[in-house]
Amino acid sequence: MSRIGRKPINIPAGVDIKLDSGVLYVKGSKGTLTQKIHPNITLEIEPEVIHVKRPNDQKENRALHGLMRSLIFNMVKGVTEGFKKELEVNGVGYRVQKQGKNLVMNLGYSHQVTVSETDEIKIEVQGTNKIIIHGCDKQKVGQFAAEVREKRPPEPYKGKGIKYADEVIRRKEGKTGKK
Repeated sequence: MSRIGRKPINIPAGVDIKLDSGVLYVKGSKGTLTQKIHPNITLEIEPEVIHVKRPNDQKENRALHGLMRSLIFNMVKGVTEGFKKELEVNGVGYRVQKQGKNLVMNLGYSHQVTVSETDEIKIEVQGTNKIIIHGCDKQKVGQFAAEVREKRPPEPYKGKGIKYADEVIRRKEGKTGKK
C-alpha cells in the first residue's frame, strides 16, 4: 500500500472542507481552493482528519492514491500557511522594482520587462535583486516563478540571470581556461 496515501491529513482549526459531487472545497484564511477527486478514490472526512482510500491494488489506483493525498495535503497547507518561491537576480545592471501591482525588471535588454501579479499570486521585492512570490496554490506559485525565471534564465559562464534562491548554477570555464 502507498506510504504517502496511507498517511492521514490533519485538518487545522479554521479550515472548512466540503466534498460535493466529486469536487473537494478547502477554505481557509489564505483563500479557497477546489480539486476534482478521481472517481476511484474515496475520502473519509472526519472532524480532525481526512483519510484517502483506494478500492484495490491496480497500478492506476496505486498511483492515484498517493497523488490525491498529496494534492489534498497541499491544498490544506496552502489555505493555512501558503506557499512562496524566492528568486534572485544576478548581473551588472540587473535590478527589479515593484510599481503598483507590476514587477518591472531591468535584465540587460533594450527594454524593461514587466510582469503583473494576479488575484492568487502576490509579488514582493526585497532590495534590488530579490523577488518573493506568494500564493495559496502550490502549482500556480511554481508556474508563475518559472515564467518570471524564463525572462532571463541564468547562464553558466558568468552566472547572470534570474535563478531560484536555492538553485546552484554549474559554472563553465571560458575558451581561454583550457591552456
